[in-house]
Parts: sequence; C-alpha cells; structure tokens
Amino acid sequence: MGYRVGVDIGGSFTDFAVFDEDTGEIRSLKVFSRPDQPGEEVIAGIRMLEERHGIRPEQISYFTHGTTVGINTVIQRKGLRLALFATENFCDVLELARLKTPDMYHLLSKRPTPLIKRSMVFGVAERLGPDGSVRKPLDEESVVRALRSAQEAGAEGIVISFLHAYRNPAHEQRAKEIIRSMAPDLPVTCSSETWPIIREYERTITAVISGYVQPRVAHYLGSLQEALKRVGVKPEPRLTKSNGGVMTAEQGKRDCVQMILSGTAAGVIGAAHVAATAGISRCLSLDIGGTSADIAVIVDGKPTYGVGELIGDFQIYIPSVSVSSVGEGGGSIAWVDPLGVLKVGPESAGSNPGPACYRRGGTRPTITDAFVCCGLIGHSALGYQAVDVDVKASRNAVGGLARALGRTIEETAEAIIQVAVSGMYAEVSGLVSRYGIDPREYAMLAFGGAGPMMGCFLAREIKVKEIVVPSSPGTLSALGGLIADLKSDFLKTVYTDLSHGSLELIRKEFAALRERAHQWLVQEQGHAQDAEIVYSAEMRYRGQSYEIDTVLDPVHIEAGDIHGIGQAFHEMHRRLYGHADEQAPVQVVSLRVVISGTTDKPRFPRYELRPGTPQPGRSIKVWLDGAFREVALYSRSALHAGHRFSGPAIVAQDDCTTVVPGGYVCHVDEYANLRIHPEGAAS
Repeated sequence: MGYRVGVDIGGSFTDFAVFDEDTGEIRSLKVFSRPDQPGEEVIAGIRMLEERHGIRPEQISYFTHGTTVGINTVIQRKGLRLALFATENFCDVLELARLKTPDMYHLLSKRPTPLIKRSMVFGVAERLGPDGSVRKPLDEESVVRALRSAQEAGAEGIVISFLHAYRNPAHEQRAKEIIRSMAPDLPVTCSSETWPIIREYERTITAVISGYVQPRVAHYLGSLQEALKRVGVKPEPRLTKSNGGVMTAEQGKRDCVQMILSGTAAGVIGAAHVAATAGISRCLSLDIGGTSADIAVIVDGKPTYGVGELIGDFQIYIPSVSVSSVGEGGGSIAWVDPLGVLKVGPESAGSNPGPACYRRGGTRPTITDAFVCCGLIGHSALGYQAVDVDVKASRNAVGGLARALGRTIEETAEAIIQVAVSGMYAEVSGLVSRYGIDPREYAMLAFGGAGPMMGCFLAREIKVKEIVVPSSPGTLSALGGLIADLKSDFLKTVYTDLSHGSLELIRKEFAALRERAHQWLVQEQGHAQDAEIVYSAEMRYRGQSYEIDTVLDPVHIEAGDIHGIGQAFHEMHRRLYGHADEQAPVQVVSLRVVISGTTDKPRFPRYELRPGTPQPGRSIKVWLDGAFREVALYSRSALHAGHRFSGPAIVAQDDCTTVVPGGYVCHVDEYANLRIHPEGAAS
C-alpha cells in the first residue's frame, strides 16, 4: 500500500491531491506554477510532500498528471513550423475553414490566422472518392517534390490530410512512408491516424493541432518521466485525457491531441464524482482558477460530452468533456478603457508576478486584489501557506483605478467583482439556453482556488437552487485525475444508409472497433480486469447537415435489429429537438466504441450528522453589497457534519475562501460539503 498522487497544473498554482491507500485520508498541497519551466512545479511539489507530510517519492504507488502544455502551445503559437500536404487543388482548406464570422455581431471581425501559412501548404497529386475508391493513384514524385519544397521553406514537421482519407488511409500512409525514408527525423502527422472524421476541415485542423504541439508535449513528458525517476517515483505516470479518462505517458507522446484539454476535463470528472456521492442529480460545475472560469453540465453524476471545443482560436474535433469558458479567473486584471469604462480581463497576472497581494512583484489590480480590498479574503495565508496576503499592496493596486473612477477603494473593488460576475452571467445565460435547462433545478458546484469565493455572487444572479462547496475545492481538479478511469474512443466512418443491406457492415465494423479497444486497454495500458464498452453511432436523417451521437444497445447490433437502432436515433432526436420523423430514412455516418477500465478510487468518508450552530472564530469587518458589515469568520476545519449557520459569513481554509452573502443559509452535509441555499428554500 502507498500513496496515490494526482497533479493538476493551473495558471497560478499547481495542485496536488494525495490519497493514502491505508487510511483513506486525502491530503492536498499547492505550489506556484512555473510557465517558464513547465514540470519544475511537479518536482517541487513532490519534494514538499516529503518535507511537510513525510511522504517519500518511493511510497507513491500511482501518479496522474493533467497539463496545459499542449493548449498553451496553441494559444501562444509556439509550436512547430509546419507544412501541410493536401490533395492537389484542395490546398485552401485552412483558409476557407467553415466561412463563419467569429463574432456575428461585429461585421469587421476577422478569422484567426491559420497555424500553417498558405505558402506552407503543398498540393499532392492523388484523389480518392467518397467511398474510398481510388480515382487517381498517388503520384509519389509529387510527394517528393512537396517534401523538398517544404524543407527549403524551413518546415519542422509535416501534416498530411488528403481528401476522403477517413474512408481509405492508403494514400496518406504511403506518403508518410516516402517522407520517413527521405527525412527520418522529420515529424509526420496523418489526419487518418489522428481522428478519422468525415469533414475535411474538421479532420485537417485536428491533425494540424496535433502536429503543432506533439514535439513540445513529447519533450515535456519525456523530461517529466526522467525527473520523476530521478527523485524516486517508480510508477509510470498516467495523463488525464480530454474525454475524462487517463492514459499512459508513452501514449501521450504519440496521441498528444487526446490530452490537450486534460486540465479542464479532470476538474469536471472530480465535480461529477462529488455530485454523485452527495446525491445531486443536476449540477453545474464552476471551476474558477487563476486565469479562467469554466462551467460544465453534469446530470446523474455524468458530465456532458461533445466535440468542437475551443483551443485558443481554433476548434478541435475530438471527443471531450464539454466545458465552456464563461469568464475570468482570480488573477484577471482590472483596467479602465479610454472611455472611462471599467473592464476585467482577459489579461491575467498568472503566477508570476501574480496579483499584487502575492508579494511577487505584481502591481496591477486583479479580481483577487478586489476581494482583499473588500476584506473578504486575507485573514489567513492562501494556497497552503504559499501566499501571505499583502493587504496594503492590493489597496495600492486598486487605489489607482479608484482615483481614475472617482470612487473609494472599496466601491471600486466591489465594482470589479460585479463586472466579472456580470460577464459570467451573460455567458452562462447563453449556455443554459443552448442546453435547454432551467438553472432553478440545478445546484452549482463551485471549486478551484477562486470558485467558492465568487460562486455565490454568480449563483444568486442565475438563481440556481443551491451552491455546493466540496471539502477540498482548491485541489478538486487534481483529485479528478485520481478518480478518472482508463478510457479511450475508437471511431470508424462508414457513411451508409441504415438499412438491412448495411447491417452486416455495421456489425463487422463494430467488431473491429471492439477488438482495437480491447487491445488498447490490455496491451497498451496493462489493464487485465473487466471493461465497460459503450457503442454509439453518429446518425442523421438523410439530407441533414449534422449528425447526432446516439448510444446503441449491443443486443440490437448483434441481432441486426434495424428497428431498435433506428428507434434509438428517433428518441434522441425527439429529446434534443422536440420532434422526430420515424418514417424518414436514416443515415449512419460514423460508428464509435468507448472503452473504460475501472481504476481504484478514493472514497469520501461519510460522517454522522450532528445538528448544531458552530461558533465563529471571530467577527471581521468587510465591505459587502455596498456597505461595511460585521460578518462571522469560520474556519473550515472547525465545521462538522450537521452544522448550520446564516450569512453573511466567510469560511476560510488552506486552499480557498468561501463567501456566503446575506440572505443565504449554509449547512454541512454528511460528506463535509458546504450546501448553501437562499433562506426559506428547502435544504
């Protein structure tokens, strides 16, 4: 027995969640992130675990890691200088994209510059038909010419994306072989290997992002593996994936596109586990860190999944936990525009120099500094003693804005909070409309370093029924990595009508996907236990432009039950759009198999409820809702299951601060979660 360690790297802090396999205890730790030297914060944290908790590296039995190296590479545009090999006469795929205006309300808005310049796109003579048949054989000399031109132009990697390669990868594979024979050290990415979806732009941009970040991610992971071995960590590190699962670091080096959203996905997986444990059937997870605020929808303990998540300026079309960025984080900087209007973000102070109150050289006011000026935080050290709050520095930073706006420091600080919350409100309103949900039926689970601090302010605007703060909200994303199962998606585009004539093809392709899935789980991941397999198909009515991913009953697949398969699609269409046409012909675009291998999970202890009113540690003076008020300050460690108290109040703990406004009541449930709801509402 030993310790299972989960790590999540955020914009300001790197979080550690440590599960003791002997006692079931969960410990947490935070260290400053090192964007200048990614990975160094992980080693620093492991050393700190030994110094503070006596946990030696050789005692670590399981290690998971969520990283932002991939997504940051895209956002900062610091990836490889790539060349794209496309089918001749189809070289404008990245420029054409989907011809959508980025901002539909701004007529002069422009689409982002592609990651590969048009001058670095080279046509290759070949052509496949939509059914995968060869209409024009691959001209191998054109591949050689394209490679030489790309090398002369300074290409550091090649992406190959040919027309209809999702049906037949032969031309892409042969082109890759030619490149490897001529330039064995040149990284090559094929769209048919990355994620073989039907649409040309979506398949190409996904492959481009994969090729763009792969060498940097692979180098980072290799360096991390070596560093972990040097300090004495024995198990092979596992990586959290965009789809909410985990995989080995070795696979991450090859399939880095699968982990590009690992950090945000891990947080949602952790939130889903908390919601399921606490019996919360409908939940909005709110993860606010140092740079962003993210929200996801969780129903019956399971997050919503989708494709097309935004990576910087671009969408990526791999299966992922559906997370929407709805605002700024605790480190987002407040400023006044030339017209004298107060704005917040998108620029963030990050971890270096960080908010002014961190004493790390920051001088510009952030959301965190605004909370300090209001007296809502700063009554104890933050981030497990990583930060000793400098109130004077925060007041100096916010004071500059106060003078520009002609307000007091407290009024300006509260205005910063209100601007940030109003921006989140606008984004969340659009999100709940898109999903067709009523926030009044949902709880909001607030976590991240700044989630509990801001959660109640947002919750009372969108009118959710309660706010839930888990026992270790600041490190829940790290804990999510320990909860995640081994998981992978396998896809095959078939593009066929749902008919008796296609049933044998569907059965055959599902069997092949199932075999690939088992191979991945057993041979690559070393998981010999039972696995869960989910079958689904992306289907649509003939003539529709987009399809719906529909979960299928394997009994219907094996039995060739065309009615059962079709009925599953009709029901899904009816659920999403309110209607279905059961007489219309149905097309099956792609088949998908998702395999999951269960990992050992920490269990949250359940405490006996002992009703009572806790005694606050002391009373403090804060600026809240437009006036100075005396509020109770509670220590989270002094609150026990069954305790109940009314706001306004503040709950301080090592990894974050929870603000409970007036008009709200808080009680502690049997899993030590804070359950905050409006007065008079059922608890």
